[in-house]
Amino acid sequence: MHDLVAALGANGLWIMIIAVVGIGGWFQFRKRELQSHEELRVKEMEHLQKMKELEIELEKAKARSSSGQAS
Repeated sequence: MHDLVAALGANGLWIMIIAVVGIGGWFQFRKRELQSHEELRVKEMEHLQKMKELEIELEKAKARSSSGQAS
């Protein structure tokens, strides 16, 4: 038992350093992941807005062509 405590004490600093670096890396990865998701949401909203604008233009064009045929 005493040998286990001595081994952990000697290696404990390295284990703690590895844990801190690993946790820091995970937080950076998570931050980048959330930023990319936010960018995708913004692009999707822009795309939906453009599609609505194109749909309105299409309806206007159909209305113009149908009113042109009626006269």
